[in-house]
Amino acid sequence: MSSSHHHTASGRPLRVSPAWVGGARPAAGAADQDHLLPVREAVWIWSVRRYARLALWSLPAAAVLDGWLTLGIDTPPGPLAVSLAADWLATIAMIALAALLAATRTRRSALAGLLTGLAGAMLTLPLAALPPGVAAEGAPLTAGQLEVAGVVAAAVTGAGWLLLGWAVFRSRLVNPADGILLMLAAAAMGAGSYAGRPLPTVGALLLLAAGTGLAWTGGRLIPRA
Repeated sequence: MSSSHHHTASGRPLRVSPAWVGGARPAAGAADQDHLLPVREAVWIWSVRRYARLALWSLPAAAVLDGWLTLGIDTPPGPLAVSLAADWLATIAMIALAALLAATRTRRSALAGLLTGLAGAMLTLPLAALPPGVAAEGAPLTAGQLEVAGVVAAAVTGAGWLLLGWAVFRSRLVNPADGILLMLAAAAMGAGSYAGRPLPTVGALLLLAAGTGLAWTGGRLIPRA
């Protein structure tokens, strides 16, 4: 059997090359003898895809925490802890989404989105504990420069999600509507960080819808072990 057939969320057949699932060994002397996939490589690929399938559920969880923050409700851990937890879950979701798209035609866009998003997370983390308009004692940046740095960090993170959403939209692996929702969520949440309500809440709801769709359809792409 030359390929295995599954269906994507849009109804199109999903073709999986035998090289990704441990295809049959070619005949002796065949031209592609040097491109055989060892069993350990097939197991490794399966493990990566299984991780991606399960870790995608961290995206709707991050959206729930982001949405909770936009409501302004006091929580026992405090907004900083909730914000850090949301960013941590979003980073896991970025890695999982890039892993899921690694074998698609949009893997370069997914990798660019992952690297951009990780850069945004690294820029955001040092600024997370500082109140708006306040510079830490001994910091090399003034309060105004820190505000600009926060805008840049939000823009870089949003750009990462935009690239990942574009990769989802063009991958033909999952529902393209989830990619559109992801791009809209990135724009709304990026702008909502420095805009009034309800834009941040709308962005969190869009992210929740996109994350739930991706996690649900991603879990159906590969049969359970």
